[in-house]
Amino acid sequence: MSWHIFTATAALAAGMYRGQFLDRAEPDVFVAASSNALPMEPRPINPDWVMAGNPVARAALHSRPADTYATMAVWDCTAGQFRWFFGWDEMVVILEGEVHVTAEDGSARLLTSGDMAYFKAGTWATWRIDRYVKKAAVMRKPFPLPVSLLYRTLGWLRSAIKGTQSGGGL
Repeated sequence: MSWHIFTATAALAAGMYRGQFLDRAEPDVFVAASSNALPMEPRPINPDWVMAGNPVARAALHSRPADTYATMAVWDCTAGQFRWFFGWDEMVVILEGEVHVTAEDGSARLLTSGDMAYFKAGTWATWRIDRYVKKAAVMRKPFPLPVSLLYRTLGWLRSAIKGTQSGGGL
């Protein structure tokens, strides 16, 4: 019985995916831009999350694939302290300035220009910015569990057949 549900879920997801994107134009295969040239727009921080100061945040979209499960953007913020909820997995590289980050588990780290960090979807962190910070961020929406399990299983099978490791190209 459970395999029927799994098969129906996979078929429904495939049909929704196919139908949703058939009419869309092909996405760009290569997108490049200076982080300083992207048009920054206000992205106010939820006032309930602000703990100190008056942080002013802005962001600019760099790119997003047609499936909308990932986004690359640039974000900056002035001095202040706030809690932040990560609705998607987020990988960041600090481009300018610095930020003191404290995770839910109490671990803390000062991130400065060139540092990279990962924030898991569904978690909170406290950000304290003394002057200014600018980051490049890649945000990825986690797949639903059945899709994720299917994807991992297919990757494992592919690597077992080819005798190679599957991965992100590194």
